[in-house]
Amino acid sequence: MANFDIEPSFAKQLEWVRAFVADEIEPLDVTFGTEEVIYDKSHPVHEEVIRPLQQRVREQGLWSCHLTPELGGQGYGQVNLAYLNEILGRSAFAPSVFGCQAPDSGNAEILAHYGTPAQRGEFLQPLLDGLVSSCYSMTEPQGGADPSLFTTRAVRDGDTWVIDGEKWFSSSFERAAFIIVMAVTDPDVSVYQGTSMFLVPAGTPGLEVIRSTGMGFDALGAGNHPYVRYNEVRVPAENLLGGEGQAFAIAQTRLGGGRLHHAMRTVGAVGRCLDMLCERALSRTTQGELLARKQLTQEKISDAWIELTQFRLQVLHAAWTVDTKGASAARREIAGVKVATPKVFHDAVMRTMQLHGALGISNEMPLSRMLLGSVALGIADGPTEVHQATVARQVLKDHRAAPGSWPTEHIPTRRAAAAARFSILEEV
Repeated sequence: MANFDIEPSFAKQLEWVRAFVADEIEPLDVTFGTEEVIYDKSHPVHEEVIRPLQQRVREQGLWSCHLTPELGGQGYGQVNLAYLNEILGRSAFAPSVFGCQAPDSGNAEILAHYGTPAQRGEFLQPLLDGLVSSCYSMTEPQGGADPSLFTTRAVRDGDTWVIDGEKWFSSSFERAAFIIVMAVTDPDVSVYQGTSMFLVPAGTPGLEVIRSTGMGFDALGAGNHPYVRYNEVRVPAENLLGGEGQAFAIAQTRLGGGRLHHAMRTVGAVGRCLDMLCERALSRTTQGELLARKQLTQEKISDAWIELTQFRLQVLHAAWTVDTKGASAARREIAGVKVATPKVFHDAVMRTMQLHGALGISNEMPLSRMLLGSVALGIADGPTEVHQATVARQVLKDHRAAPGSWPTEHIPTRRAAAAARFSILEEV
């Protein structure tokens, strides 16, 4: 039976986190709330504000909790991480303050699993210390969700690898100290066996930003997800991450956990929508009574609470499955929360936006940005449709085709089978 119990000591820590995020971190979102500031570790806000907050998190023993103790984390299971991340999901700055900001958290995990001692010293340790940002460069303009269409190549040339090609949506590229890039190293085999990962330090000759792509609310030419070109970029042979041809095995280590953690944080964002929804309903009067007294408003609030509760339990169950059976055995559950995440978030934002009326769609509320964020979650780390197919395949493994011409629930067929077994039916 699934168990989502919280140890009393951890429950006390969560209360501290809840108050700390509300009082100390959420104000940063409205003061400095842009991706550029979050990922630009040279920005004065990091030295003057973020790092002192990070030190307080370290003092509470909550820094980079997703990592194992030897890497400075707590080695928490996924259920504990779910409870923690649903609080952090209420603020854009909170993951950075707690040392679990994507893509850095995922990059740290794969460096910890697959990096050599030299690679961990050069690239991983500054990341764990929260001193630098990193970039994960995988998606290609023509490839999208189909990696068999990837064209970026890496060719061995003596003691170096030469990388050539284009990548799309390379988040934090311009502010990263290093990039982890995926490139085809053997085009004569399946892309899943012929693709490798490389560590590319920032400033390496040949790195080019074609344009700085952003989200839909960013001005054209601005944003934190650039379209980049690798112009015969040379890196030492020792910058190969893991073995040659292991890129997709490494990627699954990173992406599976990332999808689940996105869902955990979305629980917090959806909870924030419910808070805004209820506050508005209890604050606004129309046609002589509070919105909260209107039946349609009550329907919105009821649906919001039910969907949040269902989604939260789905996320916790997926986390529990990972903890008890392993990530591979939880493939269906992880894909399931990935499918549910954008829809639950989208519906929560739309209800909240509608109840706020014109104010809800204005830039004086966070809802428009949240709405586009919900859409992005349906595309990031694999589009929803890909994960729906994964869920369906996993579910079908537990079922079988009908043994004959008729469905097993076909009443005449079942009645005839019963008659053959029980003679009493002949007398009825």
